[in-house]
Amino acid sequence: MEVSYKKLWKILIDKDMKKKDLQAAAGMSWASVTKLSKGETVSMEVLMKVCKALDCNIGDIMDFIPTDGDSKA
Repeated sequence: MEVSYKKLWKILIDKDMKKKDLQAAAGMSWASVTKLSKGETVSMEVLMKVCKALDCNIGDIMDFIPTDGDSKA
């Protein structure tokens, strides 16, 4: 399963924010912003900081994308 943060980038555009603005508002490291930019997984703590900074829920900033190897349990 992969993660997509396209919703997060759309929110930033809508709020006229840059990635560095998000980093400052959420109080997170640049490494975490880089991971988000690359679509990599980040800790729940980072996701909670982003949601708090943007006043949104986790489903508002990310989606799970099934891959071919994923089984339906």
